[in-house]
Amino acid sequence: MADVELLSNKVNERLAKFFIQSTITFGELTIEIDPEHVHEVGLILRDDPDLDFKLLLDVCGLDYLHYGIGEWQTESTTSTGFSRGMVKQGIEELSSPPFERGEESKLLPRFAVVYHFLSLTLNHRIRLRAYLNDQHPKISSVMDIWPAANWYEREAFDLFGIEFIGHPDLRRILTDYGFIGHPFRKDFPLIGNLEARYDAKLRRVIYEPVSIPPRILEPKVIRRDNRYKAAE
Repeated sequence: MADVELLSNKVNERLAKFFIQSTITFGELTIEIDPEHVHEVGLILRDDPDLDFKLLLDVCGLDYLHYGIGEWQTESTTSTGFSRGMVKQGIEELSSPPFERGEESKLLPRFAVVYHFLSLTLNHRIRLRAYLNDQHPKISSVMDIWPAANWYEREAFDLFGIEFIGHPDLRRILTDYGFIGHPFRKDFPLIGNLEARYDAKLRRVIYEPVSIPPRILEPKVIRRDNRYKAAE
């Protein structure tokens, strides 16, 4: 813990003006900044000799749309069933109540980008998080600082619809070229928007409306069974 606290002190000295908050949880340091400062902070993290975060481990997106809502309510599942797979609900129906964070009680935006860094020379790690605008999440690319961000940013763009400004080749990387929507967003339907199949006559892949019939899944019911009682 002492090493993490030492790192936290160094980061506070150099990046305090960019901070929203800094926390140490489970022995790891997380700093939260405004998205417009991500590029400037990235240069300091990489080039400052006391930080020396030359290695970018990961860039990932987050969607807080349903944050704080229990989707599977155990007390009522036997009467309501598991309907999430076939009922498409709008954002206004499922959006979470305002969630307060920090001493300033700011409302939690819907999206966030999280970066994980490692210093090979100093053997310490840090997590950087930036919350984004709900409607059109955008943030500067850090690919010119860490070229390893290339595929990570494309993945976050593909799955969450987060735009990385300045990325030289921001295309989908996991889904097909004709894919509609972003599958890791919490309001994306589980059955998807379209289904693809290969047409032998046309000799190409075609897209059609989803043909999966809507159905209600049966909830799991646990019953007592005398056969499994321990022998007295």
